[in-house]
Amino acid sequence: MLRITFLGTGGATPTPNRNPSAIAVNRESELMLFDCGEGAQQQMMRAKTGMKVNTIFITHFHADHVLGIPGLLQTMALQDREEPLEIYGPRDVGRFIDHLQALGYTGRSFEVRAIELRPGDVVRRTGYEIRTLKTVHNVVSIGYVLEEDIRPGRFNRERAIELGITPGPLFARLQSGHSISLEGREIRPEQVLGPPRPGRKIVYTGDTRPCESVIEASKNADLLIHDGTLSEETEEYAVDYMHSTVSEAAEVAMKARVRRLILTHLSARHSHLEGAIKLKEEARSVFANTDVASDLMRVEVRYRDE
Repeated sequence: MLRITFLGTGGATPTPNRNPSAIAVNRESELMLFDCGEGAQQQMMRAKTGMKVNTIFITHFHADHVLGIPGLLQTMALQDREEPLEIYGPRDVGRFIDHLQALGYTGRSFEVRAIELRPGDVVRRTGYEIRTLKTVHNVVSIGYVLEEDIRPGRFNRERAIELGITPGPLFARLQSGHSISLEGREIRPEQVLGPPRPGRKIVYTGDTRPCESVIEASKNADLLIHDGTLSEETEEYAVDYMHSTVSEAAEVAMKARVRRLILTHLSARHSHLEGAIKLKEEARSVFANTDVASDLMRVEVRYRDE
């Protein structure tokens, strides 16, 4: 399972129908947050994502991306959490966490670890990795790529049986990429497996102008979640405040050849339903497979060969 829940999809200020930026990613048994704006934990309750967050990844320290962290940490402390919590972010993430601890938000029941990242850094996990990418905003900022490991090719059951292999543990061993010995013969995985298959890949930019580093990092992604703050008619604001218009984000998606684009971080002027529809139409004129995120929207990212 790889599920994305949009907890907050608004821009700098909350609106009646959009909270500030926060995205929950469920991968198998893990729950990660990418940014954690104001009200994130209430949105998690509404979305029923659970509260057992393994890791928080911060793109930058503007208030609309981090103000949900103090309350979330305090709730975890009140629930007597014992597992350590890792919070990754750009320069000064350690200072940020130090301030929260000094103010008593984290409690004493669990450890909060701050890990500073720079563009190009890699966080390795079982079965996947998270890479950081350079983004272009008006403060120090980074984006994130979550990419799963290459998977073995499809198992050819009929071919395996032709080779004299009985279904059972030997099948499993070949499927996991190990050779077996059968009646004095070595049977290698490539004799019964198809070509390797890619894992899933998602990219989250946070706030950014369109840039080559995002295009490069997003190449062939299954899902690109991109800053889509403004419309083409307010492009000057996007340039001034270092955000993207939806058309610019769509151009990034097109150049990177992603499978799907979802726009988030909508300005308050576009946060209502009519505004979101207009932004979607504008973006789809450039990149057809585009959607505009809404709060509590859920997306399942599937394998390409499903």
